[in-house]
Amino acid sequence: MGPSGSGKSTVLHLLAGLTPPTSGEIIVDGIRVHEIGPSEAAALRRRKIGYVLQTFNLLPFLTAEENVGMPLVLDGVRQKVVDQRVYEALSLVKMSHRAKHKPGEMSGGEQQRVAIARALVIEPAIVLADEPTGNLDRAGGRAIMELLEEVNDSLGVTILMVTHDPVFASRAKRVLRLVDGRLDQAMEMGAERTPGNTPTECGAMEAGG
Repeated sequence: MGPSGSGKSTVLHLLAGLTPPTSGEIIVDGIRVHEIGPSEAAALRRRKIGYVLQTFNLLPFLTAEENVGMPLVLDGVRQKVVDQRVYEALSLVKMSHRAKHKPGEMSGGEQQRVAIARALVIEPAIVLADEPTGNLDRAGGRAIMELLEEVNDSLGVTILMVTHDPVFASRAKRVLRLVDGRLDQAMEMGAERTPGNTPTECGAMEAGG
């Protein structure tokens, strides 16, 4: 977490290979991201990095199951495998009953659950979540946070989340604070995740398994 313009989203772009660093090294699951080209970076995102955005970014003309399966289809995965992994991902986020529905037929919270399923279907090494609760009301945001916690705890998937909300940030296992593009503070939040335990200032949120 950090003030607007502090570089929170830029950190995610750097990790995903969307923005090249001016110096230093970036290593994700053993891959030296700072040394690979655009096509290799795209393959990294398809196979290793799940991305969840504030705006959902679902294709409006595709159903939930088609949206979730798209990364696998683009990577040439066999349809039988695609179908099985899509079913598992939608079941995990409790959206299997919406598999045949298009985004326009779903609420914002439901669309974000589908977007999370799309991020998980590739069985990623890490999930990057950029303000995933930003377009939701408090209840919807809380539900998404609980889902991300469940994913981290049950699957052991590391989640690096950017948020401006200290209440949601306080639920992370570790909190990083960015100021002017620099890491200003890191706080270990402990094993207990309690919504009322809110730090006054906190950074990018990491729920690392």
